[in-house]
Amino acid sequence: MGSGSTFSVIGADVVIKGDIAATADLHVDGTIEGDIKCASLVQGEASNIHGAVVAESARLAGRVTGSITARELVILKSAIIEGDVHYDALTIEQGAQVDGRFAPNARQPVKAVPPASIEAAE
Repeated sequence: MGSGSTFSVIGADVVIKGDIAATADLHVDGTIEGDIKCASLVQGEASNIHGAVVAESARLAGRVTGSITARELVILKSAIIEGDVHYDALTIEQGAQVDGRFAPNARQPVKAVPPASIEAAE
């Protein structure tokens, strides 16, 4: 345990009703009825997630009903996704089912200085 990295496993027989927030990596084989926010998510084939997923990286193999936002996203062939998908890097295996829209993560726009403030400074 000296490495400092940890991960949590939610077993196949576990049902969680409520949101999950984890700074650690999360492996889900059970059912989640709520939003998930974590560093890295690995979803097992028999897993069901009903809620939004926000993660740095996600590897999805089960069913997700809700939006997904991830920097690195892998959707395996066993996955069934019902919701919009936002990503920086995306991999989808042939056979995966996705019912939703794909969009790259929005970049934060650079705030422009209003012309009035430039003229006032002169």
